[in-house]
Amino acid sequence: MEVYHRPCDEVGFNAEEAHNVVKECVDAVLGGEDYNQNNINQWTASIVEQSLAHLVKMGKAYKYIVTCAVAQRSAYGFHTASSCFWDTTSDGTCTVRWENRTMNCIVNIFAIAIVL
Repeated sequence: MEVYHRPCDEVGFNAEEAHNVVKECVDAVLGGEDYNQNNINQWTASIVEQSLAHLVKMGKAYKYIVTCAVAQRSAYGFHTASSCFWDTTSDGTCTVRWENRTMNCIVNIFAIAIVL
């Protein structure tokens, strides 16, 4: 069996760094806004596009998948789940939870190491 080595010195996905980058994107898009159904498509598209652009600019050897859900705050809550089958030594995920008085936002980042 062949042994693969990452093309960079970093080992494993830095979830804290990704979390901070994506939280800044969410703050920039949703900060100061109140829930408005008419803006959801624009907001979610901006969040995933900006997040992806900032993650790629970090120059890590990863493919990224970014998802975003925004829901109006209610007494019913907001729950999500995900599952992955991958190499836990190099691949990773993190979730950014953001809320204000009118809405909740959950962004999931999946990072899959590029192995050559």
